[in-house]
Amino acid sequence: MISGDDFYKVMCAMIPLYFAMLVAYASVKWWKIFSPEQCSGINRFVAVFAVPILSFHFISQNNPYHMDTKFIIADTLSKVIVLVLLSLWAVFFNGDLDWVITLFSVSTLPNTLVMGIPLLKAMYGDFTQSLMVQLVVLQCIIWYTLLLFLFEYRAATLLIQTQFPGSTAASITKFEIDGDVISLDGRDPLCTESEIDGNGHIRVRIRRSTSSAPDSALSSSINITPRASNLSNAEIYSVNTPARNAEISFGQGELVFGYRMSSPRLSGYASSDAYSLQPTPRASNFNELDSTTVTTANTPIWIRSPAGGKVFRQPSPAFSCVKMMWESPGKGERQGGKDVVVHEDLSFRDSSKFPAAEKEEAKGAVSSQGMPRAHVMLGLILIMVGRKLSRNPNAYSSVLGLFWSLISFRWNVGMPSLVKYSIKIISDAGLGMAMFSLGLFMALQPHIIACGTKMATIGMVIRFVSGPILMSASSVAVGLRGARLHTAIVQAALPQGIVPFVFAREYGLHPDILSTGVIFGMLVSLPVTLLYYILLGI
Repeated sequence: MISGDDFYKVMCAMIPLYFAMLVAYASVKWWKIFSPEQCSGINRFVAVFAVPILSFHFISQNNPYHMDTKFIIADTLSKVIVLVLLSLWAVFFNGDLDWVITLFSVSTLPNTLVMGIPLLKAMYGDFTQSLMVQLVVLQCIIWYTLLLFLFEYRAATLLIQTQFPGSTAASITKFEIDGDVISLDGRDPLCTESEIDGNGHIRVRIRRSTSSAPDSALSSSINITPRASNLSNAEIYSVNTPARNAEISFGQGELVFGYRMSSPRLSGYASSDAYSLQPTPRASNFNELDSTTVTTANTPIWIRSPAGGKVFRQPSPAFSCVKMMWESPGKGERQGGKDVVVHEDLSFRDSSKFPAAEKEEAKGAVSSQGMPRAHVMLGLILIMVGRKLSRNPNAYSSVLGLFWSLISFRWNVGMPSLVKYSIKIISDAGLGMAMFSLGLFMALQPHIIACGTKMATIGMVIRFVSGPILMSASSVAVGLRGARLHTAIVQAALPQGIVPFVFAREYGLHPDILSTGVIFGMLVSLPVTLLYYILLGI
């Protein structure tokens, strides 16, 4: 039976975290202390330093030679069951890969690091910290990598279906990706070059479109000076036309917030920048503008397609290489003497943006759509996943923390005091800063429930009911009992993890659902987890 002291102990662990989130929310929403640019800086610090160092701190202190095998198997089994069920649904019942990815994210990937460790430690004791750290290691190294693999597979499939419809794609034998192409998520404008050899085999090169169009053809017709941009999903230009104020929106779909600007140096903040995996700064893109160039017979011609805002490079009869760009031009007005933020919305990123008729047409053409061989697709996806992970600070912190713990507990080597306390001073603030960052994110959203009441209800049921039920079944099956069983069930009822939302935002796949899971889930999780704690203690 749960006593009053036990309940108070749990509240003492959780209320400070929610206090940090509330202060951040009020600072933006009500008190107007932080601007979007300042929020971007705070969240960049949290993403690059606070959370990775906090993760390293916990992982490096966990003994990897005394792992709880049954607990790990139970957690892994619950995730595998969900993945298998969703895969069977997709294969035998014509399920959509988009929903497979989203449902897997919602049902199996909770916020274990920020919420799980302090909550479970207060509920069941210090031993739960080690259990939660073990799950954090698996999440960062295995499950987030698998999720990223699925997102890149989806992006690669959309790319191929868009650029090589019908049976043409089956002839692709090799993909070559330029070194500055980080991902196929659509945040950076890309273009493809295809070459066909004498045997009918197609070799495709993928590169950023900023270097693909003739500079003179674009800059000569439009008087624009491109500059570097530090923002995800936004590019900045200087345009010489009469000055006036502009109201600009940022974000995508329903995840949009706006403000009226009068300063020539204002810039926007994309909500996913809190834990963004994109490098910064990034060169501004100036090659996707409306332009037509008349050239000689042997020179490719750049024209604008009347549909979809796509720019194509059409070859002359003597030119065998076809280059295409599948991005849409940015939206925004030209403001004289001002820097105008132009939001680019890549057309292949979010399949929900296509009209219903087009989607039905696409479904009917799936049977005739060819795809490259499995090893060709696998090579493309692994390269993209590797490049994405190489720019993720959490991946480095997890691997380094695990590596140090293996050395430390194997040979009883202590961390030097200078390094130990340098890490500790940031990790001590990591939990508070992570919750503060969540509060900023909540305040910058126009709606707490961005996906609608019905979809939010379904998401909450999957997150807080289906997840714990599957976890309890898996835990009982492997023999977990007592406090460890209760720990497994409560951790499955934690709110939605941040990283799955970031992936959904970057790849344009149901970000409104994941956003609602993060924001509304944080508000619902405290009473839900307390209810599980009380019921399991009876």
